[in-house]
Amino acid sequence: MSDDDWFESALDETDGEDADRSVEGDDREEREVDDGADANDEERADEGGDSLFDDDFGTAFSNAPGTGGENFGGGEDFGGEFEGGFGAGGGFGESGGEFDDEEFESSIPRVDVGIEGLDGMIQGGIPERTLMVAIGDAGTGKTTFGLQFLEEALSRGEKAVYITLEESHERIVNSATEKGWPFDEYVAEDRLAVLDLDPIDMANSLTSIRSELPGLVREFGATRLVLDSVSLLEMMYEDRATRRNEIYDFTKSLKQAGVTTMLTSEASEDSAYASRHGIIEYLTDAVFVLRYVRGSDDFRETRLAIEIQKIRDANHSREIKPYDITNEGISVYQQANLF
Repeated sequence: MSDDDWFESALDETDGEDADRSVEGDDREEREVDDGADANDEERADEGGDSLFDDDFGTAFSNAPGTGGENFGGGEDFGGEFEGGFGAGGGFGESGGEFDDEEFESSIPRVDVGIEGLDGMIQGGIPERTLMVAIGDAGTGKTTFGLQFLEEALSRGEKAVYITLEESHERIVNSATEKGWPFDEYVAEDRLAVLDLDPIDMANSLTSIRSELPGLVREFGATRLVLDSVSLLEMMYEDRATRRNEIYDFTKSLKQAGVTTMLTSEASEDSAYASRHGIIEYLTDAVFVLRYVRGSDDFRETRLAIEIQKIRDANHSREIKPYDITNEGISVYQQANLF
């Protein structure tokens, strides 16, 4: 399929519907790999005309349902560089506890995730413009987590962007409306943009997307963004160093968008506490782990549990709490124990 064919197909769809975990160390010594990847992007453009997204990513974004068909671009750089490691962030030992928000003072603007019970585990809320990731196996509710995160802002009249690499625009909107969140109305009101992108084409043109996405999101006026899922993007790079550098640069561009962002990621086959490639948890400001928990009695029901691994610039519970996925979304039982 040619670039143009893919682009036309994408518009038709939207209109009709073990990595090395020591990424803290020598990232910058391997930038030459990233430069080589960028050169490959340019070579592809020379061989086949303009890159798919050099002109068309902005058009695809503006033509996505919810963006009002306007042309977007440019803007101020709000971004921040990758900082620290997986262990960075708030927390207060092993105590769980509740917080008295009336006594909490912070100069940092904060927002709620929008999940009942989980917000009570974070003192004062998460800092605005935080880059988060929800890590979990299949069926743990990662997509619902992202949809509910956007609903929290959309229900207050704000704007949001949802980028999916595995589902169609129609499927995402239907999944939300079935839970009572009127995503179809948000799209019609030009307050929600839902983009379904092919992960292969996105990986091939990631350099263009990195440069354009922050300006497009700011021009749209979004306050929150979801990418579901970053694992599919990571899988497009076979070379470990290339994968690490590409994802590093992509997360940096997300921070430059100046919005509060939620990524979803599949868990590693070896550990429910790590992402599939062991990269994204180091590059984000907050990590939520969604997992299955089985009791010692094999006849007991398997339960879902959530744990906050880190949130930079926020105090949070480190207790593991049960949660359920219902017809109304995710509910975390802050006062309950697992078994």
